[in-house]
Amino acid sequence: MAARASSGSAARAAGVRARSTPGAGGGARGGGGARTGSGGGRRDAIREILARGTVATQDDLQRQLAARGALPLDPVRVLVDSVRTNGTLVVVRTKASAASTVARAIDDAGLPDVLGSLAGDDTVFIAPARSRAAPALARRLRRLFGV
Repeated sequence: MAARASSGSAARAAGVRARSTPGAGGGARGGGGARTGSGGGRRDAIREILARGTVATQDDLQRQLAARGALPLDPVRVLVDSVRTNGTLVVVRTKASAASTVARAIDDAGLPDVLGSLAGDDTVFIAPARSRAAPALARRLRRLFGV
């Protein structure tokens, strides 16, 4: 049986400070909902997961956040101008010089519909994992980025 890290050590490993107050994850800001739509909501989700003491590694934390919908796309949302598709590829237009940051966030999100991404200066090309899945992927990314 693998030993589990305490909330404090897992928090330090994840670069997050865990609160020692009761009910750390269900505070006034995040509400503990499944979708974490802001940076504060993501932090609250991390606190809640760490408070349960079920995180041994950063990969564990990422998997649990992804299961809750706390994707790494939230912090880069303001960098995205549009999401369009031609039926084969998805094209994400970003602020100048932000494409590599957005592409990295998309890759880190581990979306099962994404085969890979290619970033320029202000454009990200995304290849869907399945043929003809580009329209559905574009719709999902529009919702996630709020565009």
